[in-house]
Amino acid sequence: MSRFADLKGFVDGLEDDFNKFYEKGNKAAGTRVRKAMQDLKKAAQDIRVEVQSKKNA
Repeated sequence: MSRFADLKGFVDGLEDDFNKFYEKGNKAAGTRVRKAMQDLKKAAQDIRVEVQSKKNA
C-alpha cells in the first residue's frame, strides 16, 4: 500500500503547478507538469510490472 500512498502524494504535490499553468498561463509550470506526468507514467508502469509478477507467482 505504500506505493499507492507515494503516487497519491506525488499527484497531490502537482496541484500548484497545474493551477499555475491552467489558471495563470505559466509556461514553466506546464513544463514541470509534463515532466511530472512522464515520471508518473514510469511509476505506474513499474507498479503494473510488480503487480503482474506477484499475480503470476
